[in-house]
Amino acid sequence: MTVALPKFARPDLSDEALAAVTAELAATAEEYDRSGAVPEAGIVAAHRAGLLTATVGERYGGPGVGLVDSARILIALGEGDPSVALLAANTLSAHRQQDTTGHWPLDAYADLLRRSAEGPALVNAVRAEPELGAPARGGLPKTVARRTGDGWELSGRKAYATGGPALAYHVVWAQADEGRVEPRVGHLVVPGDSPGITWIDTWDHLGLRASNTHDVVYDRVRVPESAFIEIPRVDGAYRDPAAATGIAGFGHPALYVGVARAARAAFVRFARERVPAALGRPIAETERIQSVAGEIDAQIAQAETLLFGALLRAEAGDTRHLPQLSLLKVAIARSVVTAVQTAVAALGNPALSRHLPLERHLRDVLCVRVHPPQEDAALLAAGRRVLATA
Repeated sequence: MTVALPKFARPDLSDEALAAVTAELAATAEEYDRSGAVPEAGIVAAHRAGLLTATVGERYGGPGVGLVDSARILIALGEGDPSVALLAANTLSAHRQQDTTGHWPLDAYADLLRRSAEGPALVNAVRAEPELGAPARGGLPKTVARRTGDGWELSGRKAYATGGPALAYHVVWAQADEGRVEPRVGHLVVPGDSPGITWIDTWDHLGLRASNTHDVVYDRVRVPESAFIEIPRVDGAYRDPAAATGIAGFGHPALYVGVARAARAAFVRFARERVPAALGRPIAETERIQSVAGEIDAQIAQAETLLFGALLRAEAGDTRHLPQLSLLKVAIARSVVTAVQTAVAALGNPALSRHLPLERHLRDVLCVRVHPPQEDAALLAAGRRVLATA
């Protein structure tokens, strides 16, 4: 079947162009953080710059931007508004996975691309459930896809569905109810405007408040037979793909590098402008603040080196570090959190006030620890691997 697909030009990924997008997102980030509304202005800015479709594969009419440039995009978005960056990271990941696997039904993916040509079209894998939590630590979904005469009927409740009603497509993790002893597990590609989808506003979080990571209920949502994408069992067992970080999953750590950069910039502005009466000059001229600035920069440099080092090796075809990707994610997370905490600790009360952006950056950067696999699981898996192969 031949389907006409739109064309997407390669976005301008110069440092200057990305900085302009960062500034545009930053102008509304505080407003959306306070309201918790879908960050429409930032999403539109990212779409207008061509950043939401940067990873659409060349075979689908897209630019097929690589891993390193994808990370640069997400750092820039994260520095401006990390809620927008998280929505973009999930969308860019979906496009990259489709280019790699081609698992989506072509008519559904063509519809997503048409929507993307007309305006922002966000995608997210909707996987967590209220009872189970995130599936990376094991377990099977209660959400069920039942066979009908011409397709599937999806029912269940999901938690932490980032994007909320702004999603154009959901990729929903579910069990297939077909009367088998061992049910198939997979994802269903579901248009976000399908009848039977209800959002429950549960997101009242410390950070990434505008990401709209609400609960969603599917009540007999009907999709065609081709919408089911099975996750194959390995050695007879289902292994959740989120249990370990893949190279394409480095978009999430990248956006938090952006948050750390924003915190560094906020620290610098305050240090240059703050002139205590007893000192008579900006605190930026003191050795204490200069040392703190150096520590912040060291932590960001460490995170960036780990991030881009891993991506550059992968793009060069080096796979020897792939078993350590989850550990690298942990190390990047530690560095960006330390960078922001160092800035906040040095400035004291002003940094914890909502009159400055540092308290928002602190709240946002802490969310890096949530993305699977979490630190303890990554360290445990790595330790077992090392001890088994030494």
